[in-house]
Amino acid sequence: MELQGIKADLHRYLQAGREALLWKLEGLSEYDVRRPMTPTGTNLLGVVKHVASVESGYLGDCFGRPFGEPLPWFAEDAEPNADLWVTPGESRAGIIAMYHRVWVHSDATIAALDLEAVGHVPWWPEGRSQVTLHQLLIHMIAETHRHAGQMDIVRESIDGAAGLRAENDNLNSGDSEDSDAWWAAYRARLEDAARAADAAGKG
Repeated sequence: MELQGIKADLHRYLQAGREALLWKLEGLSEYDVRRPMTPTGTNLLGVVKHVASVESGYLGDCFGRPFGEPLPWFAEDAEPNADLWVTPGESRAGIIAMYHRVWVHSDATIAALDLEAVGHVPWWPEGRSQVTLHQLLIHMIAETHRHAGQMDIVRESIDGAAGLRAENDNLNSGDSEDSDAWWAAYRARLEDAARAADAAGKG
């Protein structure tokens, strides 16, 4: 698939977000990719399941190009938040493979349609539900990167792994040879600053 101009730029940002989501799963146990890490249950593999499912709608169904695979967690009788966690009967490999198939389907939509092609988002309110491919590409980029940010924090909370991607974490540790010590000192400095500001505010 060869894309040109603005469409190629949008696709590149979408793909970067997709790959960031999957990188956050690498090297973790089945427990760690599934366990709830916030009071509302945010978990790594569940985020991937959710984003894959949402993308299949926005860049498929909304343009009359259904993904073609059943997503039972989106059915009307599905329990609340069924798309945000992964049951013991659903495998990590299966969720990742489904996400890859969604990419292929979405990318075919992106290649086939003009950016001004009109689609319809039935779950959005009237007045906003008629959209263009351009709009939904931007929406899906924002959605994917928002969830990538959630996964950044969740993954760091699990094992300390952080950053943009494996080959470039995009983190500034002061070029220290002992980055763990640098980050510990940095965090302690921020803690001290926060406590000082709190004390000054109460004074």
